[in-house]
Parts: sequence; structure tokens; C-alpha cells
Amino acid sequence: MQENAVPFLERPPALDGSLAGDVGSETLDLTHVPAMYRCILLAAAVASASAFAPSAMLPRTSGRAAVSRGPRMQENAVPFLERPPALDGSLPGDVGFDPVGFSNYFDLRWLREAELKHGRVCMLGVTGLLVQEFVTLPQFSNGKTPVDDFFVVPSAGLWQVFFTIGAVEFFSNGFKLTPGDMFSEGRDAGDLGFDPLGCGKNPDALARRRLVEVKNGRLAMIAFGGMLHQQLLTGQGTIEQLANFKAIQ
Repeated sequence: MQENAVPFLERPPALDGSLAGDVGSETLDLTHVPAMYRCILLAAAVASASAFAPSAMLPRTSGRAAVSRGPRMQENAVPFLERPPALDGSLPGDVGFDPVGFSNYFDLRWLREAELKHGRVCMLGVTGLLVQEFVTLPQFSNGKTPVDDFFVVPSAGLWQVFFTIGAVEFFSNGFKLTPGDMFSEGRDAGDLGFDPLGCGKNPDALARRRLVEVKNGRLAMIAFGGMLHQQLLTGQGTIEQLANFKAIQ
């Protein structure tokens, strides 16, 4: 061992024994390390190993304590704010998120109607932003990006779209557009009587589809805003950028 600290390895040439404590080993030799440092190394090793210890070796916290201390997202979407009184969880997708407090001042059905309409429009909008990269209607020309297509449409065509949307909005609501009269006939928010596929025949399926619509609509609103800004900033279509990504210079 004095000539070769590790019997099955050759002694390194540079370790010729001229230095004090040289035993010919490049491995960590704790025999010459002061006791205090060895205690520190041992404590660090134990602390590192404890991170990989089985759960049975770690102290357990009772389920009651864990529930009482953790943020209860089902009852309060924003842990440091009180849940708005009107958001009682009766509407699909209601998790108590209203940091601005709109539900304290407006009819909740009117707010849900606006959310559903914006979500439905954005679901169509996201589809349009993707499809327009590959499809061009006859007698029309596409711009550089789907967002640019808006500026390619003649002004007369834009006015036609504007008045058509206005007419659909007025007639679908029976010319009742204010929070005070929109639901005077007792209809549910977002229910315009349009169900050509009969999805509302099964009450259980209808409840699930209402939740799915709200969640998909919220995601579509975020996606539409992101895709819109992405195309304005990069000058590329969304699919084009994903296929040929380049950083903004």
C-alpha cells in the first residue's frame, strides 16, 4: 500500500512520494482530513442521501394538517383573496376566479354569456388562423400571414361582415342585449336554441359538454391572443414558424 494505494491500479507517475501524505492515490483520502472537516462531509452526505430516502423513512404529516395548511384551490382560485359571494360553483367551470370583482356588480348570467360568446368566436378564430395558411378561397388572395388577410379584404367586404355579425347578435337575442332584459324570458346564458346535433338530449352529457365548452373557450381566447401577437411580431404564420422557427432579431 505504501507503493500503490490501490492494488489493482498503477501508481500515477506524478505521485512519486515527494509530498507529505502522498500514498499514490488520486481518490479522496479522509485519513489526513481534520476531524471537523470529516464531520462536515459526513453530514453533507447524509443530507444528500435523505433526499432519495423512501417515504416510509420520512416523517409523515397527517392528512388533516396537510389540507388545512395548503391553498384550497377548489374553494378559492386566488388564495390571498376572498371568494366572491356570487361565485358559488353552480356554473360550469366556476372555480371562484374573479380578482377584479365583476361578479359583484354585474348579472352573473350576463358575464357568462359574454364569456361563452368570446370563447366561441375565438375557437372559430384559432381555426381560421390555422386554416388560412393553407387554404385560399376562390376570387380572394391571401396576405403574408393570416392576420394580414384582414387588410386584403376590401372595405365593402369588412362592412358586410360587421353588419352580418350585428344582425346575428340582435336577432339571436330577440333585440334584448342589456343585463336587465337579456334573460327576461328565463333562458340560460349561452343557450340560443341552436343544437342541430341534439347534444342536449342527455342531461348528463349536456352538463359535461357545457364544462368542456367553457374550458375550450378560455383556452381558445388565450391561444388566439398569443397567435395574433406572434404573427404580428414575427411576420410568419403560426404553423410556418413552428416548422421553421427563428428567433426575433
